[in-house]
Amino acid sequence: MDKLPIWITIGVYIIIMAIIGITQGKKAHSIADLTVGGRNAGAWLSALSYGTAYFSAVMFVGYAGGTGKGFGLWGVLAGIGNAVFGSWLAWKVLARRTRDVSARLKIKTMPQLLDTRYSSSAMRLFACVIIFVFLIPYSASVYKGLASVADILLGIKVEYCMIIIAVVAALMLVFGGYLVQARADFFQGIVMMFGVALLIICVIRCDAVGGVQGLMEYAKTEGVQLSRTNGLPKLNADQWISLWATVLMTSFGTWGLPQMVTKYFGIKDDKQAKKGITISTFFALLVAGGGYFIGSLCYRFFDWETLNNPAAEGFINQDYIVPRMLEAANIPSVLLGIVLMLLIAASVSTLCSVTLTASSTLTIDFIKHFKKDMDEKKSSFTIKVLCVIFVISSYVIANSDTPILDMMSYSWGIISGSFLAPYVLSLFWKKMNTKGAWAGILGGFIIAIVPAAAKIMTSFTANEAVVKLAGKGPLFACVAMAASIALCTAVSAVTKSTNEKETEFFYTGEVTQE
Repeated sequence: MDKLPIWITIGVYIIIMAIIGITQGKKAHSIADLTVGGRNAGAWLSALSYGTAYFSAVMFVGYAGGTGKGFGLWGVLAGIGNAVFGSWLAWKVLARRTRDVSARLKIKTMPQLLDTRYSSSAMRLFACVIIFVFLIPYSASVYKGLASVADILLGIKVEYCMIIIAVVAALMLVFGGYLVQARADFFQGIVMMFGVALLIICVIRCDAVGGVQGLMEYAKTEGVQLSRTNGLPKLNADQWISLWATVLMTSFGTWGLPQMVTKYFGIKDDKQAKKGITISTFFALLVAGGGYFIGSLCYRFFDWETLNNPAAEGFINQDYIVPRMLEAANIPSVLLGIVLMLLIAASVSTLCSVTLTASSTLTIDFIKHFKKDMDEKKSSFTIKVLCVIFVISSYVIANSDTPILDMMSYSWGIISGSFLAPYVLSLFWKKMNTKGAWAGILGGFIIAIVPAAAKIMTSFTANEAVVKLAGKGPLFACVAMAASIALCTAVSAVTKSTNEKETEFFYTGEVTQE
């Protein structure tokens, strides 16, 4: 395979990113510019920024391969769920109310929103520490996803690829934060949409799939069952539970993730928020639906033993299923370059969003809490320094042997399990109080951290029950989110609020200075 066209395509992408970074970075003059882009983003900019933060190589490689291996064509349900619940419903329910509250009260971070609503600086500090620490595994999973593709298709050592990704992401953030990220995300979103469309066409037409006719044959046999012999039941009860846990976690999990919530902060006005609903849904349906669909075809490329039996000759780890599929599809070099650019674009945009969210949160909500005299210039510098530290930490974690899917589920489960309920309920229910919020946060956190703790324990024991528990991240994430909502509601219903004035100000008040 001629790799020159691939390298040229990637080089063009990096040059464009550099131009965007240099030109847009000059426009960042304040903390608001750095974190929420001056609250002046239009529908396309906001929606594509949301979508590119949502989907990365984690989805295209880790989750697409994992769901394809585990559920066959049924894995496409994850992509549909991401579009319907994670994009359409999320924007419909959250975007306009979150934009209104954050704009009126000049809120820049999710912990700041929680503090404003519940009058609890302790909650704000707890939130920013949890967000910074547990976004690192998610960031690391993005590194691993892209590195596995580069390893197979370009022959680049995984460690070198991770270093390159880290440098590109760090430079974009140091150039100018949200302004650079949002403009870059717009370009990267367009690349992702065209890239996925081309990839779907190429994969369907390749010899392994056999076009539309081969796809129809696959749907009748291997595509809807995962047994070694045709004719057995499609999915058993455990598989259905695992599938729906994945669908719900990857869809509703975004509702409590700070890097997704803050995308609503930067929307220009209510009109742009309404338009963003349609754009974000279309983007998710194409990108996520297409990504999971490609992964669901894995049994058209490889047999059951190759994907499921570690002792089999040529066994493929699930993080390498999609890269091996792309290699086997014999995609033309130019198109492969576009596909790689798609994966790089998706991953770098997600990395930038996650890194900026974690670093700005730690600076604004933690460091400035103890150093109240820190001016905007020092705050901006601190955010950029923390961005570099975060990127380096993610690189270190990415070199562990934890599967991509597990790292993402631990991160999303713990953060959304803790903060989804108090955030969402705060927008709609005035009777929600501080005690209820704390009950939901702590309850969700304790439940969601169980599989992550089990993963740490596997370093010291090979106990089968512990290993199995470590792989239940999506299921525990869903239980944590549901339990958190129940705890918030129940505790708030039986206890009295002690901050009625602050609560009323949250819904009707206005802060004049940014």
